[in-house]
Amino acid sequence: MEKQKNEWFEWLKAILIAVALAGGIRYFIFAPIIVEGESMMPTLHNQDRMIVNKMAYKIGEPERFDIIVFHAEEGKDYIKRVIGLPGDRIEYKNDTLYVNGKPYKEPYLDEEKKQLFDGPLTESFTLEELWGRKTVPEGHLFVLGDNRRYSKDSRHIGFIPMEKVVGKTSVVYWPLSDARIVE
Repeated sequence: MEKQKNEWFEWLKAILIAVALAGGIRYFIFAPIIVEGESMMPTLHNQDRMIVNKMAYKIGEPERFDIIVFHAEEGKDYIKRVIGLPGDRIEYKNDTLYVNGKPYKEPYLDEEKKQLFDGPLTESFTLEELWGRKTVPEGHLFVLGDNRRYSKDSRHIGFIPMEKVVGKTSVVYWPLSDARIVE
């Protein structure tokens, strides 16, 4: 009888440790997210399931063109692409991104731009026109959705404070037919 009690106790202990480890990993390191909407088309699709690396910016800094998840003002999490880092001057002119006066290619937008016949994918703007600032403030990011005509992003909601960033994402795991690493 004593041996049977001991075996049950060991199983219970193993299960509790496994649940605590899984919960800790999900809460502190990785978390799943479901893409809602089409603001990141064609890169990400509505209902894609992704993994968010919550540790990415605890040990490193965001890089231009990272895809991030952040807490938005409406109490929802948004997924967008980092375009401007602290201190950057951001400008769009003739459908071309300029950072600190230097043009940047955005290959993830090439296919969408080819399909357009009624104007630019991204309307021209400067940070000063949008927000009265010449540069992205310290501790903030400027983000855009890849579906530029239909994305609620920093052009509408402003700069994203780093403390609102949940993490970086680049792995689509569902649907299995679309599983991939995105850039």
